[in-house]
Amino acid sequence: MSNPKTAAIKEAVKLVKDSGARLVDLKFTDLFGKWQHVTVPAHRVDESFFEEGLGFDGSSLRGWQPINASDMQLRPDPDTARRDPFMIEETLSFVCNIFDPITGQPYTRDPRHIASKAARYLESTGIADVAMLGPEAEFFVFDDVRYDLRPQTSFFAVDSEEGAWNTGRDERPNLAYKTGYKQGYFPVPPYDKLANLRNEMTLELEACGIEVELHHHEVATAGQSEIGIRVDSMLAMADKLQWFRYIVRNVARRHNKVATFMPKPLLGDNGSGMHTHISLWKDGTPLFAGEKYAGLSETALHFIGGILEHGRALCALTNPTTNSYKRLVPGFEAPVKLAYSSRNRSAAIRIPMYSSSPKSKRIEFRTPDSTSNCYIAFAALLMAGLDGIERQIDPGQPMNKDLYNLPPERLDKIPSAPASLEEALLALDDDHEFLLKGDVFTEDVLDSFIEYKYENEIIPTQRQPTPLEYQLYFDM
Repeated sequence: MSNPKTAAIKEAVKLVKDSGARLVDLKFTDLFGKWQHVTVPAHRVDESFFEEGLGFDGSSLRGWQPINASDMQLRPDPDTARRDPFMIEETLSFVCNIFDPITGQPYTRDPRHIASKAARYLESTGIADVAMLGPEAEFFVFDDVRYDLRPQTSFFAVDSEEGAWNTGRDERPNLAYKTGYKQGYFPVPPYDKLANLRNEMTLELEACGIEVELHHHEVATAGQSEIGIRVDSMLAMADKLQWFRYIVRNVARRHNKVATFMPKPLLGDNGSGMHTHISLWKDGTPLFAGEKYAGLSETALHFIGGILEHGRALCALTNPTTNSYKRLVPGFEAPVKLAYSSRNRSAAIRIPMYSSSPKSKRIEFRTPDSTSNCYIAFAALLMAGLDGIERQIDPGQPMNKDLYNLPPERLDKIPSAPASLEEALLALDDDHEFLLKGDVFTEDVLDSFIEYKYENEIIPTQRQPTPLEYQLYFDM
């Protein structure tokens, strides 16, 4: 019997030759979710290239190796080949795993390795053999983005031809049709000025083998958009989401626009989340369908219990920026109460009720946003849910009322997501044993993540005076 890995490598080498690619691009993800790449001539890619990989300097990447142990190795996954639609020369891309060249072992801080371990851990439990995920990564498309940060001044300014603030701008001529604040959900052109841009993004995604279910304008003014992609297994979906962000950004750039997945770029309108749909399957059978609340199984309810139990710690990984918590504000657009409900979008976990098919039964965690590293965020959500199943955690009673309008005395009884990144990191530091099961996460990974966030994001944010502080305090 032939080795599946050897067969995949042979097929990948043949694909490089048959595709006519002159270059091969190697893409990988750093600890905080940013895609990196290096390119080699296609003639360098033979079978040994997939085994021996390519060396690079790990000390130059955030949160990775110190300079005295900086040599790292990229090894392309032969099953991940996709044509890169933005390179002038014909280029085939592979997603890579990171290895330690001395030990020959996978690098513990490689996010893709963490997600792979989570998938293997799921199988080892016997609970399920696959986790299916479907993230809804919202984004804005702007025409102009400017910002500056100096000792004596700071500002940001974004603009969009459909921004509600431009109704009176002299555009010679101003043709009106500016999307109002919180009025951007589903309008047709000419209000929706990005329909053709999203069409192009959709076709590029499909050409890369990423199946799109729909696209539409989102709630906010100034070009907020969503493109929904079809669910897939956890590791495959994380790879696809990296391609998704890459394609969205580059198609926008092609048209002299800029796309951002920043959760809260505008004051006074909706931010961008990444509602994440999750279900477990075994032997082709969906495990979340049953006779319990909202058509769920007991397994699904325990999975929910795990996410709610660890929700505050999860936020450090699913909402890992200071800007994330400008979206997670009680009483506004994003769910901050760690509760569950069917159809209720004010709860952190919603059970979609669009279909009665068991195959459609899933949960939707509505708190995350796209500044998260998708490999790490998906792995953490899976580990929290599995902990709930293994410990049979009761999620409590569902919350079917509008949580945005509950009286304070009732709201105070429902646990909340953290109010800041610092709170979330403290929660993660205090509650992470569930992530260490099966050696999926390591203390080293979590310590590096927390330390970097404190030193490079929380402390600088705390030290930086802002324009709002001038407005509030200059004349005190």
